[in-house]
Formats: sequence, structure tokens, C-alpha cells
Amino acid sequence: MNQWQLGDVKITRVVESEAPWPGGWLLPNATAENVQKENWLHPIFADESGKLRMSIHAYVIESHGKRIVVDTCIGNDKKRANPAWNELHGPFLGDLAKAGYAPESIDHVICTHLHVDHVGWNTIIRDGKWVATFTNARYLVERTEWDYWSRYEKDNMRDPVEDSVRPIVQGGLVDMIDPDHRVTDEVWLEPTPGHTPGHMSVRISSRGREAVISGDLMHHPIQCAHPEWESSFDYDMNAARRTRRDFLERYADRDVLVFGTHFATPSCGKIVTSGGSFRFVAAK
Repeated sequence: MNQWQLGDVKITRVVESEAPWPGGWLLPNATAENVQKENWLHPIFADESGKLRMSIHAYVIESHGKRIVVDTCIGNDKKRANPAWNELHGPFLGDLAKAGYAPESIDHVICTHLHVDHVGWNTIIRDGKWVATFTNARYLVERTEWDYWSRYEKDNMRDPVEDSVRPIVQGGLVDMIDPDHRVTDEVWLEPTPGHTPGHMSVRISSRGREAVISGDLMHHPIQCAHPEWESSFDYDMNAARRTRRDFLERYADRDVLVFGTHFATPSCGKIVTSGGSFRFVAAK
């Protein structure tokens, strides 16, 4: 767990898993050789063998008395094609509670997009049915995102929607929102499409302090140096590249704390220009 105070806003990171991943699976260009060339990544964001250090975690934002969870990881008991994610039995909910956030105390859950590793803890299994984990929360889902994935037919991408999103839609717990929706006057969303049709990032501003949670417009800091490097799971690779470049140009060399949804500990830092591209400097 990590915590930050940003003006009046508190941000807490609760980790589901963290480990080195072979880069080529997620980012085809992130071969071990290419990763090792970016020596600024080591040791925080890459290991000596050229694997990418990655994390799957959620953020909890406290703003004006509201508790807001951003993305809900993979979840337990879910049947998944990826063996490393199949039918997990991890301590995430217990860790969330230890951080002071019992599931029933959450007011909002923001899904930056509806991929498998961002919606899993939306639901838990109870009496053989998938039911809402955060029973008192409103789940915020972008309209275009739901329209696309609710009709998707391939099993590997459909299953997370069926067990982790559709039950809360049918339960009346979801607000279909526009991509610039404002949760409080300190927390709002901004559209960052490309990785998925309705992908969103989360902006935070309080007492002159600024932050942004990127979602999956970048999966790893190496994409700061190489914004042209696509993810294997980008819905529209060209749009994702444009969004990534725009994001980097918008936040580079500014006093804005950037939180990566899959960035390894400490998971946040600042974007700086470097030559004709960018680098990510981890927060201390």
C-alpha cells in the first residue's frame, strides 16, 4: 500500500499483484534487448534480464467525503484464459479493508475501461451468482465503452463483461456517463480513447496540486520514450498512439503527478522531455 496527500485529496494504492513480465507479450516492441537499452528504467521499472516490472492495483481517492475506487483489478474466482489470472484466491479485499476501505464504505467505482484486469473486483461470487462487491457504490462506466463491449462476442474479452460488468448493470448499480464526467469538483474524467473505444483517465486537482491517473493509455514507462509502441490489446492502435503522444505532450515538464495503472512501485512520478521524446521520473 502507498498513500499520497494531494491538497485535500488522499490517494491510496492497493496492490493485487506485482511482478516482472516478459515485455513482448504486452508490448511487442519491448523485447529484452530493447528494454535493456533504456537503462533509466532499471531497477524500478525493469529488471536486469530486460523484463518489465508491472503491477495490477487499484487506487482509492478520498474527495469531499466521497470514497472513489479507480479500477478493480482481476478479482477472485474468475475463470480466465491467462493461467496466471485464472481462478485467483488473493487477499485484495482484505488488504483494501486493512487500508481503511471496507467494500460497503465505497461511494463510487470508476472503470477507466472494461478490460479483464480493470473490472474483476466489481463482483464477487455468492450462492453461485456474481453480485456487486461494493454494494453502496455507483459504478461509473463510459457509454461508448459499454455499448462496444456489451455486444462483443469473443470469449476471452466477453467473459469479464459477463461476470464482472453485466451483473452490476442488471442490478441497477451502473451510471452510464460521458467521458468528461465530474465526480466531485476535485475529481473528474477526461476522454483518452484508443486502447478501448471509451477509455478514460482520471484528473485530480486540489489546492493547487494536480494529478492524473492514466489508465491503460500507457502500460509501462517505456512508452514515454516510445509512444509509438502499441499494446497487443489496443482497440485502435493509431488512435492509441495519438492519445499517448497528446497525453505526454500535455503533462510533460509540468507539476502534475502521473499515476500509472500498471506502473510498478511507487507507481507515480512525472513526465519530462528527453531529446525528442519523454521519460518518466519516479516519485521519491
